[in-house]
Amino acid sequence: MSIANLARPEVLALQPYASARRLADSDGILLNANENPWAPNTEGLPLNRYPDPQPEDLRQALATEYGVDPGQLLITRGSDEGIDLLVRSFCRPDTDRVLICPPCFGMYALSARVQGARVREVPLIETDGDFQADFDRIASESPCRLYFLCSPNNPTGNELPAEAVTTLAEKVKGHGLVVVDEAYQEFGTRPSLSAQVQHSSNLVVLRTLSKAFGLAGCRIGVVIAHPEVIGILGRIIAPYPLPTPAVEAALAALSPEGRDKRDKQLARLATEKSRLVEALEQHPAMLRVWPGAANFVLVRTRPGAGLVEAAAAAGIRLRDQSAQPGLTDCVRITVGSPSENEQLMTFLGEWQT
Repeated sequence: MSIANLARPEVLALQPYASARRLADSDGILLNANENPWAPNTEGLPLNRYPDPQPEDLRQALATEYGVDPGQLLITRGSDEGIDLLVRSFCRPDTDRVLICPPCFGMYALSARVQGARVREVPLIETDGDFQADFDRIASESPCRLYFLCSPNNPTGNELPAEAVTTLAEKVKGHGLVVVDEAYQEFGTRPSLSAQVQHSSNLVVLRTLSKAFGLAGCRIGVVIAHPEVIGILGRIIAPYPLPTPAVEAALAALSPEGRDKRDKQLARLATEKSRLVEALEQHPAMLRVWPGAANFVLVRTRPGAGLVEAAAAAGIRLRDQSAQPGLTDCVRITVGSPSENEQLMTFLGEWQT
């Protein structure tokens, strides 16, 4: 089956915008993009020049990091853009469906509704003190064009079994793509599904440098998929999606020194998370604690909104998750630095005691 059969015919018929950098490289005298010939005083960065739409050195570094071929990779403005590109490329308004498993990241449904796609929900199942996707029910739903999954999931922190995901991809191969958001994969315990893309043409994996690499402000995301999917998304991506300073920061983060720094920070965060989870589990006001496999902890306390408000008054921002299905009175707490966590635990020790 050709993936092109799943894409919107209008997208396939498009002639991609031919930007100056797409048509020609950046060597020689550049008189083809109406740029200012003089660069501002910005520490040597050529900010007067449009950046490469997909910088080859960054593509190679990301392909090495995720263990895939560069042709299986598209660099986007965060995972958000990857989600949006998938929905706009594969979902016809008022016709195609997107499946989500709430509670989950809100951008899946938002992007679908902006596009006019229908949203089907198959809620996570809470069992044995954890959450899990209902793969049997997902597979039995009316055919959907995109099946969004997240592992570790935001905001519950649960991981998905790889075999269940690849089995689902095989079952829906004739009509849909399975999209696995691995924004928090570096914090988890299970291997990435990136390597499975070469075996499943309708499996898509989303990665980001925002979390483990600490580059949320740079907006560097990655879509990993069959080259045919990458080609389709490339038809509608913005001409110059990657700012030069963001590319430089990403290359530094992906260097051997950057990776070593990342690994040390992940180890520190794991230690801090264990300390935070222990404090939360011992707190009398916490009705339930889900440690999860990401860089946050989900808790239930009554009222959850009261905890968020009291923390805000103390200068600490937490995330109320009560509006999510099945998460009444739940609050998501990000693991911070040692000093930030110390202040949080001091606040918790004084709250509702």
